[in-house]
Amino acid sequence: MRRLLRPVLGAAMAALAVLACTTPATPASAADAPYDVLVFSKTAGFRHDAIPVGIQTIRDLGAANSFTVTATEDAAAFTTANLAQYEAVVFLNTTGDVLNASQQTAFESYIASGRGYVGVHAAADTEYDWPFYGNLVGAWFASHPAIQQANVKVEDRGHAATGHLPQTWTRTDEWYNYRTNARSTAHVLATLDESSYSGGGMGADHPHSWCKSYSGGRSFYTGGGHTQASYAEPAFRAHLLGGIRYAAGRSKADCRPETGYTPLFNGSTAGWSQAGPGSFTNSDATLTSVGGMGLFWYNAKQFTNYSLKLDWKLAGDDNSGIFIGFPPSSDPWSAVDNGYEIQIDATDAADRTTGAVYTFKSADIAARDAALNAPGEWNTYELLVEGERLQIFLNGVKINDFTNTNPVRSLAGHIGIQNHGTGDDASFRNIRIKELGTTPPPTGNTTIQAEAFSSANGVSAFTKPGANGGQTLGYIEPGDWAAYNGVNLTGVTSFTSRVVSGGAGGTIQVRTGSATGTVLGSATVPNTGSWETYANVSTTLSNVPSGTQNLYLTFTGTGTGLFDVDDFTLVKGSGGGTPGVGPVKGLAGKCLDVRNGATADGTQIQIYTCNGSTAQTWTVTPNSTVKALGKCLDVSGSGTADGTKIQLWTCNGTGAQNWAAQADGTLRNTSSGKCLDVSGNNSADSTIVHLWTCLGAANQKWTLP
Repeated sequence: MRRLLRPVLGAAMAALAVLACTTPATPASAADAPYDVLVFSKTAGFRHDAIPVGIQTIRDLGAANSFTVTATEDAAAFTTANLAQYEAVVFLNTTGDVLNASQQTAFESYIASGRGYVGVHAAADTEYDWPFYGNLVGAWFASHPAIQQANVKVEDRGHAATGHLPQTWTRTDEWYNYRTNARSTAHVLATLDESSYSGGGMGADHPHSWCKSYSGGRSFYTGGGHTQASYAEPAFRAHLLGGIRYAAGRSKADCRPETGYTPLFNGSTAGWSQAGPGSFTNSDATLTSVGGMGLFWYNAKQFTNYSLKLDWKLAGDDNSGIFIGFPPSSDPWSAVDNGYEIQIDATDAADRTTGAVYTFKSADIAARDAALNAPGEWNTYELLVEGERLQIFLNGVKINDFTNTNPVRSLAGHIGIQNHGTGDDASFRNIRIKELGTTPPPTGNTTIQAEAFSSANGVSAFTKPGANGGQTLGYIEPGDWAAYNGVNLTGVTSFTSRVVSGGAGGTIQVRTGSATGTVLGSATVPNTGSWETYANVSTTLSNVPSGTQNLYLTFTGTGTGLFDVDDFTLVKGSGGGTPGVGPVKGLAGKCLDVRNGATADGTQIQIYTCNGSTAQTWTVTPNSTVKALGKCLDVSGSGTADGTKIQLWTCNGTGAQNWAAQADGTLRNTSSGKCLDVSGNNSADSTIVHLWTCLGAANQKWTLP
């Protein structure tokens, strides 16, 4: 909002209405910058007769939407030099093994360069022996019933591929079942309602279309597109176009995996009230502002620690915002005076445009601009509130990090969306929330993302591949420091940190109270081999004060560009403690199980219906080992890549066998910083577990004995 003086509210609103009526309109959306797309349709198995019409459809879409199309079935096109000219590659109903080893390597480099992939239908029936491709597409084909009509449930209507669709999209196609559920690694855009057709094989959660970031690039997949008729459907053509635009980087989206959210608005306004003038229309599960200046606020509950997500769209140069942290009131100015506004405004001063905490802190404008979709397109906000810290993500990119230090205000309270005034047209969809609960009692270790500092000197967050949470604490020079307020240190005896350095390395000093406080311990950081190679360093701590403290990390070394810090763990006790003995339970209540009860080194670990056998009886030593049948839970080859095998192995004291339970229920390998994960979020007996980037998803939650 543009702040107005409360004593002249009536006059101010009248003036605003006049101003709005005299402001020239702006175009609803801008054309994409031109780009090039490669359509690849080679088949080494079943060949779809829809391929020619699919190619022509993409050519037609390109002619109308600023991209050129090159179509080929020649795998020789997959060279580093040739692929470099394309912003996206479409695998259109490919089948079987279509690329050789060198072509696969070229495509992997292409994706790592930040380019995009689109998979259509049988693209999931392709390259079963190429793990990179399986992770990129998101799931492989398993089976399908006969062609028939079905209902597609659209989960995310903020993505370019689905923003035009109704909540239930009824159409005829060939409906794939997949070997695994893509939800744990991708953001699901649409699912199949198996009650609406015959032959579904995945149950209540049957993903049909999804998007994801992978290996530096972008991936979009749709299960539609088997029939020739599909490509004549306007809705399917727009769906395909949106996926191509996302993959090519022309439309931005939050494609991080998402679980555990509760809808506050997805068509029903139960629990919502209008404060002040104006209103919101409610059509097609979309709220659109009318008049104002008012506030539509959720009165059913106040929130403290939470992740709030919502999709929003402006018609042009319009003005709106999301208010958080205000008390209940029928006066919209209560939210202004007591809470905080996260601004939505296409143009204004830096501290009052999109992504700003209105008049308090500007967004990172460069990051905001790179993540922002133009007026006329949907955008997604995540507002992550943890205590008095607010992080703002736009289309999955962090653009602001604000800490409330005003004792009169708080981030805890109600939430609402603003109708700013006549002529300021803003729409909202899919408002959902995940409550994070209160800070857990200090019974286990505490892991903190290093970039989540409360205050700092000299350092800042740095986006880096391989980092847990996507960012590190970077730009570290001698004398810099970072502070973390309100950390419970009761029982803490040691400090472990995941670091990366292609520079000189240096030292992390752990202090409390201030950046010049007594040093509790120091961890030496070596050159880890490169700026992409992570390692763990640790130190014992002494004279650690109990209770909640302000923790400081100070940095020493010689020269510049010392190292980055990914995260750090405050370890309670000696890393030993009293072991727990019994089952380790995970997804769907299934037990962690040694396959066939075998004791040979390398035996695969899986989940299985709990049966009380010795293959499911684990001895869990806190912050140390997890043992069964006299051997240890082990990361194969001390690997760090997503998908690395988890196995049984002779106990050897290496980091590959060190596991630490986290407050969110995950079990983290302390050497790699990654989590024990049930493959594909699949709860079937004999589903393997493997190592995966920590997501906090259901397939990474474990109950220990």
